[in-house]
Amino acid sequence: MKICIVSSVLFLSATVVAATSKLLHRDHYAVHEERSQVSPRWMKRNRVSRTKILPVRIGLTQNLDRAEEHLLDISHPHSPNYGRLWTSDQVVEAFKPSETAVQAVREWLAVHGITGVVQSENKAWLAFDAPASKVESLLDTEYYEYEDARTGGVLPACDKYHVPGIIQEHIDYITPGIKLMAPVGGDAAAGDELKRRMGLKRRVNKHAKAPLKVQKQKSGDLLQQLQLASNDSSLNTCDVAITPECIAALYQIPPGSLANPANSMGIFEAELQYWDQEDLNLFFSNFTPTIPNGTHPFNKEIDGGVATTTNLSEAGGESMLDLELAYPIVYPQTITVWNVDDIHYQTWANDTYTWGFNTLLDAIDGSYCTYTAYNETGNAAGIDPTYPDPQPDGTGYNGTLQCGVYKPPNVISFSYGGQEADVPIAYQKRQCNEYLKLGLQGVSFLFASGDSGVSNYPEPYGDDGPTGCLGPDLNIFNPTWPNNCPWVTNVGATKVYPGYTVFDNESAVYDPAGYPYSVNYSSGGGFSNVYGVPDYQADAVATFFADHDPGYPYYSALAPDEPNPALPNVTALAGDTGGIYNRIGRGIPDVAANGDNIAVFVGGEFSLSGGTSASTPIFSAIINRINEERIAINKTSVGFINPVLYQNPQVLNDIVNGTNPGCNTIGFSAVEGWDPTTGLGTPNYPKMLELFLSLP
Repeated sequence: MKICIVSSVLFLSATVVAATSKLLHRDHYAVHEERSQVSPRWMKRNRVSRTKILPVRIGLTQNLDRAEEHLLDISHPHSPNYGRLWTSDQVVEAFKPSETAVQAVREWLAVHGITGVVQSENKAWLAFDAPASKVESLLDTEYYEYEDARTGGVLPACDKYHVPGIIQEHIDYITPGIKLMAPVGGDAAAGDELKRRMGLKRRVNKHAKAPLKVQKQKSGDLLQQLQLASNDSSLNTCDVAITPECIAALYQIPPGSLANPANSMGIFEAELQYWDQEDLNLFFSNFTPTIPNGTHPFNKEIDGGVATTTNLSEAGGESMLDLELAYPIVYPQTITVWNVDDIHYQTWANDTYTWGFNTLLDAIDGSYCTYTAYNETGNAAGIDPTYPDPQPDGTGYNGTLQCGVYKPPNVISFSYGGQEADVPIAYQKRQCNEYLKLGLQGVSFLFASGDSGVSNYPEPYGDDGPTGCLGPDLNIFNPTWPNNCPWVTNVGATKVYPGYTVFDNESAVYDPAGYPYSVNYSSGGGFSNVYGVPDYQADAVATFFADHDPGYPYYSALAPDEPNPALPNVTALAGDTGGIYNRIGRGIPDVAANGDNIAVFVGGEFSLSGGTSASTPIFSAIINRINEERIAINKTSVGFINPVLYQNPQVLNDIVNGTNPGCNTIGFSAVEGWDPTTGLGTPNYPKMLELFLSLP
C-alpha cells in the first residue's frame, strides 16, 4: 500500500513538473497573434523601456458553444422551457469562461511571477500591471513605441506574441498586443482613417435607412380626399395612401385597451432624427382622433442623445414615421424613444455608419461595455463613439460612457442599418452575440431589411459602384446588416398596388426609379455571407430551394472569423464559382408588413413615405400588443419570436407575388412559403395573438 502511495505521489509530481515546463519553456509556445502589415499612419519608434509599467488585459475565450441551444430552449414552441426567461446574472454565468480556463491562465501567470491579477465583473478578462520586461518574457515578444502620425499619440505594441500551446484555446487576445486601431490623441481624423480601412460607405444620404419620403404634388387635395374617405369609414383609398385605418384592416388589429407600465414599446432613433409634438398632434387630429393631442413618447437620451425638438424644420422623417405608425396600434400603451450619441457624433463628417447600436446595448446591458469576444473588448475605438467627448462648441457629451443605466424594453424597433460587406466581421459577431443574450432575457429586436432589393443603392446614391453590387464584375448580391444576425427578426416590405384593396392579397413592394422615388425601391432580401442558416430557419430555406430554386449560379461559403478591421471578402467567398449569392447563408427577411405610400405629417406638412423602415414599427407594435395580452395573464414577454413563427407560418399572410430586383436581375420572387423577399409573410394579428397566448 505504501509503495502505491509513493508511486502516485511521484506520478503527480512528474505531471505537475511537466505542466509547469509547458507553461515556461518557449518550445511549448505558439504564435497567438501576428500583424501582417502596419498602416503608414503608424511609425515604429524605440523599444519600450524595460521598467515601463504596462496595463495588461487578457481576453478569455467565451463559453459560446451552447449559445444557440440556450436561446432555442426558451424560444422554441416545442420546448418545455418556453418562456422561462433568464436574468442578466444567469446570462453572465452561462457565458463566462470555464473555471478550468481561468485557472489554467492564472497558473501560467503565477509561474512567471505575475501577481495582482484581477478578473472583471463579467468574468470575461483578467487584468494586471507589470513592467514591460516581465510582460515581454511572459509573451516571448518585444514591445516598441508606435507613434500615430496624425495625432502624435504613442502606443506600446508588438509585431507578434506567443502563449503556451496548452492554454491557447482559453485566450481570445491580449493587450497591449498587435492592434493599432485606437485614435490616440482624440483627433477626429483617426476615425476617418479607420473608415477608409474598413471601407464603410455612405448610402443614399446621411440617413441611409431613413424613409424614402416623397412629397406628393397636391398633397392638400390628397389629404382632403383621405379625410373624406375616413369620415365615410371607407377603405377605398388604401391603394393611394396607407392610413392607420388601412393598417388595422390589413392585419385585423382591433383598438388597444391595455397599458402595462412595464411594457412601453421601444423605438430606436439616431442621426438627428428628432420627433416633435406639433406633427404628432396633426397626425392624431387627422387620422386617429381617439388619441388625444399632446400624447407623446418618453425619451431615453443616451450619451448625449437628443430625441425631440420644437423646431418644425428639424423634424425627422424617420422618427415621425416610426411614431405615427406605432401609436395607432399600441395606444393607450406608451412608447419610449431611445436616442443615442451626442450631437457631435450625430453630425460627424467621419461617420462610420454603425448607427450607435453599441451605444444602446451598453446602456441596457452594463456587461456589454466590457464584453470580450472575437478579439474585441468593449466598444471599438475609431468605429464607435468615445466618451467623455468634450467639444468646444458644446455639442459633445462630457459624461462617461453610460453602462447598464436602463432596463431594456420588451420590444425595440430599428429602422436603421447598412450593408453586411461594409462592417468588420468581428464587430458584427460581437454585437450579434449581445442580441442573443438579451433575447434570453425576453427582448425582441426587429430590424428593417433594407430598401434596395438584393443590392445596395447604385451610384450616385451609394458607393458600391454603378450596380450597388459586389465582386469584380459588380454582380454579386449585397445583403444587409445588422438584420443578418440570426437572433433578430428582420422585416421586409409589401404594398397595396393601385386598383387593389386591403381585402386583396398584398404583393412585395417594388417602385422603379422615378416612380415616385429617385431610386429603385424593393424589399431587402437575400442570404448572409457571415452567418449560416440557423436551425429554426433550415427547413423553410431548404423548401424554398427545393420548390422555387431561383436558377442563379451560387457559391457556398461563409466569411471566417477575423479581427477588426477585416471585412467580409465576398470575392474570395465566391471564388471561381461564378455564383452571385450564398446558398448556405442566413435568409433575409423573416417577415414583412406594408411599407409604401404611408400617410405622415413631417415638418408641419402632409406627405407620403415608404421603406422597410415603415414595415418594421408596424410589426414591432403588433408584437408589443401581444406582449400586453400575455402580461395581463401573468405570462412573460415573447422575446425571440423567430422559432415560433417558423414553426407556425399559418399565423402570417403568405405573400406570393412580386420580386426584389437588383444586380441586373429580378432578385428573388415572393412565392408560397418563406422567400427572401417577404419572408414568411405579413401579420395576422388574431392568429398570432391566439398562438402566443397558447404558449406557456
